[in-house]
Amino acid sequence: MEKSNSNNCTWPGNDALMLAYHENEWGVPVHDDQKLFEFFVLDAFQAGLSWKTILHKRENFRRAFDNFDVSKIALYNEEKIQELIVDASIIRNNGKIRSTVRNAQLFLDVQQEFGSFDAYIWQFTNFRTIENNFEKNSDIPAKTPESDAMSKDLIKRGFKFVGSTICYAFMQAAGMVNDHLAGCEVRRQKLEVGK
Repeated sequence: MEKSNSNNCTWPGNDALMLAYHENEWGVPVHDDQKLFEFFVLDAFQAGLSWKTILHKRENFRRAFDNFDVSKIALYNEEKIQELIVDASIIRNNGKIRSTVRNAQLFLDVQQEFGSFDAYIWQFTNFRTIENNFEKNSDIPAKTPESDAMSKDLIKRGFKFVGSTICYAFMQAAGMVNDHLAGCEVRRQKLEVGK
């Protein structure tokens, strides 16, 4: 893979997994509930850590958490939680692991109420991708009024690890916002395809 040029988003650096994620997933709208749950879990685990750390453990997370099958995770018992807590291939954070199980149960409640998690979560951007046009990484916010509203509602429903900053990272991952920089080649290609 070619090194990113200076007009591209710089945060992936020269890491192959980060570059592939930036080019193929980041900012691409996701409407599949299982994929949304995957990003929901991974962004919660990212809290206090780098996305690079999480991305490099993504396959381990998929294995450990039954490929992010929300129905299975919602049924995890204490034995399974303890198994995850000692799994060195993932982030062994007791609070984040327990929250993943509880969040899975609440995710199912949201699906029941709205028909899908997709129908619920996309309401916070009026069911469209917010197309930002930032010139440099430092212009990209850590949170927005939309992520504040999402966070507030998720917290009210009992979800954990859903602060506004985590919600904004989720929105970027799920393509609810497109924060590819104005001069980014990936952004240009996506706009060309959309014409």
